[in-house]
Amino acid sequence: MEAQSANVVETLASLSLFGDLSYPELEAVAHTFEEEAFAQGQRVLRQDVSGGSFYVILSGEARVVIDGEERAALTRGDFFGEISVLTEYVPTADIAAVTLLRCLVVPRPDVERFLLERPRVMLRMLRIEANRLRGMLEDLA
Repeated sequence: MEAQSANVVETLASLSLFGDLSYPELEAVAHTFEEEAFAQGQRVLRQDVSGGSFYVILSGEARVVIDGEERAALTRGDFFGEISVLTEYVPTADIAAVTLLRCLVVPRPDVERFLLERPRVMLRMLRIEANRLRGMLEDLA
């Protein structure tokens, strides 16, 4: 178990979302939240139905599907579920594993505390969200 935890810490250290955290902070994140695996084809979030956690992809690939249309691909370091958790609305997309998908999972009740205790992660998340929004607006133009 200790080797697996060290592996998660090393993976987190390589992700831009956690790039400002020290090694002890990364260890705390790895020990506080669960890692979950999803089989190829398994839906992690269901559009208009379920979503109660914030997910950070540690390895594998997923696809974002809205109303049956694939909209984006997600890979290592990407995250999802944050909009549903922060707004308390159901997910607006299906997220399905394309390959075996390993994620760090932060449950809804812990997300606000997680972000407030780690403002540098919150700022990086906000910047990533702003860039996602900019990309969507450019696609509409």
